[in-house]
Amino acid sequence: MQPKLEKVFVCGNCGNERPKWEGRCSACDSWDSWDSLVETVVDRSGSPSPLDAATRPKPQELSSVRADDQPRLTLSSKEMNRVLGGGIVPGAVTLLAGDPGIGKSTMLLRLAAEAAHDSGPALYVSGEESPRQLKMRADRMGLHGNGLHILYTNDLNDIVANVERRPSVLVVVDSIQTVQTTSISSAAGSIAQIKECARVLIQLAKTKGIPMVFTGHVTKGGDIAGPKVLEHLVDVVLYLEGDQINAWRIVRAVKNRFGSTNEVGVFEMIERGLIDVHDPSGALLSERASGAVGSTIVPVIEGTRPLLIEVQALTSPTSLPAPRRVATGIDTNRLLLVCAVLSRRLGVRLADQDVLVNVAGGLRITEPAADLGVALSIISSLRDTAVYGGLAAFGEIGLSGEVRRVSHTRGRVHEAQRLGFSECIVPSKTNDHWHPDPDTRIAVRSVATVAEAVAFSLGKDRPSDALQPHGDWPVPRTRSSNIHE
Repeated sequence: MQPKLEKVFVCGNCGNERPKWEGRCSACDSWDSWDSLVETVVDRSGSPSPLDAATRPKPQELSSVRADDQPRLTLSSKEMNRVLGGGIVPGAVTLLAGDPGIGKSTMLLRLAAEAAHDSGPALYVSGEESPRQLKMRADRMGLHGNGLHILYTNDLNDIVANVERRPSVLVVVDSIQTVQTTSISSAAGSIAQIKECARVLIQLAKTKGIPMVFTGHVTKGGDIAGPKVLEHLVDVVLYLEGDQINAWRIVRAVKNRFGSTNEVGVFEMIERGLIDVHDPSGALLSERASGAVGSTIVPVIEGTRPLLIEVQALTSPTSLPAPRRVATGIDTNRLLLVCAVLSRRLGVRLADQDVLVNVAGGLRITEPAADLGVALSIISSLRDTAVYGGLAAFGEIGLSGEVRRVSHTRGRVHEAQRLGFSECIVPSKTNDHWHPDPDTRIAVRSVATVAEAVAFSLGKDRPSDALQPHGDWPVPRTRSSNIHE
């Protein structure tokens, strides 16, 4: 059968096809959809793929299907097992995405080598690096590679033939953008190639029960290169976050059909590759300076795990008509909200001050529970007064200056207690109706407004017995509402 080639325009954001070019994709209808339609040649002849000639599957009665006959593939990395929900499910397809140079290939090479050593032979398909280059990286990481087979190819048919011929406990494809099939005339990395190659490999993984892991490139906007439909096809979507300057890396699950999407794994990049960080809070606070001005410790929730982070702020006089607001590690809109509340509700003069806020360690925090820590750090820098070193604080700030409730209060307070903090400022109301236990060794202070939190943590006459370690929650002792002393 002669191939029937057709020229279409495919949106790089949603995968929608259009017969002619449009300036903006009507299916997306978002600002990112401008100039997102890319010309692509597709084959409409319905030529058979490498798997279409195989025996077609037959329906099975659900009651006769056993889910425990093939246990999960448990990895040696406890952090990765946490993110995946206990290990890799047989036949599951995982997509690992991240910025170039963030460590995707390094992480998967270690996982594949350790899986081959512990569970059986594994296959690492590379379309970017030669076997010699992978061997050099493995030697640097201290990996022997026994049982790990390397296949350097960009051809889909070669990958399918090797997977069917060689039984493997894990198959890694690095990366899906480099794989191409001869049934489509477009170049490798095009939307049509990515969709077709992913479809064939996913069907192969489901048929053979072999788990596969794809790596995906990330665009400048932070999305996985290729259509969004690729994220819908796979079972698990993981993002490797961090920057190339700091050593910290976070693996975050944004989709998981076999576990929770509220889990993250924390890793550190060293010479031997990415290793697990078993105590992230202690590692993040290890370099904190004692008595630092403009610094506040905030217990945040990453997934279901509480972490203690250091929020730093710096205020500097400016002669510009519009002072700068710079946020690193937090949302800029949250910083603008906190500055507006401090100016309007507490009378803090920030109109002539540049405000710079940074989360130490290169982490990025998205939850609003860090608002109170940001506010305390800004006022601490403005007044050149350090927050009490044994104090941690968290809470969402409302537009009226109130401190609003957040979730996981118990876990946040217990994490601060575990790290040796003696006092913790919490919202007066909590979502989980938590109250301090009688044997709690950390003093808990409930506040209803930002003014109460500032007066307590930065007041010159801060009494040592202002906090009660257990029993009824103390009534907030409000001092002067004037922040400028």
